[in-house]
Amino acid sequence: MNSENLQTKWGQFISLIIVFFFWGFVGSANDILIPVFKKVFTLSQVQSQLVAWAFYAAYFVGSLIFFLVSLKSDVLQKFGYKKTLSTGLIISAIGSFLFVPAATMESFPFFLTALFIVGLGFSIQQIVANPLAIKMGSPATGAHRLTLAGGVNSFGTTLGAILLAIALFGMGDNKKTNLSLEDIKLPFIILGIAFIAVAIFM
Repeated sequence: MNSENLQTKWGQFISLIIVFFFWGFVGSANDILIPVFKKVFTLSQVQSQLVAWAFYAAYFVGSLIFFLVSLKSDVLQKFGYKKTLSTGLIISAIGSFLFVPAATMESFPFFLTALFIVGLGFSIQQIVANPLAIKMGSPATGAHRLTLAGGVNSFGTTLGAILLAIALFGMGDNKKTNLSLEDIKLPFIILGIAFIAVAIFM
């Protein structure tokens, strides 16, 4: 079949754009964690910014490791796009679940490690997701799929901070003013389960 006539695999593509949503959602949600950690751990402004640093530094480290490994072996050709993407999702799920022992131990370095692992998984996902979006249909409409995925990413960025703020602080008469680290556990458990669900579907 001519590649120009390929139809977009919408079932799989929808699961892929959910990954794009995750990137925006978690990235913006970090902004909610900063004031919580700053208060609980009595951090300075500089120390509290380590939350964002740990997450985004993982992108650089993950991409660098992937590049170095690819010099010796083409990972995407060897394992396939979907398996590699699923591996990135599983790594991010592990990082999300590590928020539970981090909260139990009340350890700021443990939280940073968990965030780093989530970001490490994201770095693998981003390496795979863009070319995979192109492959999920005709190359002629690949740019359209990437545009849609980018829009979903921005939508996740818009909703992430809002939804996590509601989950942690509540709203209306039920809003909370004092948070404990225990309040962080459930949202990240749900996020970890969501990562695994998408990985299995992929």
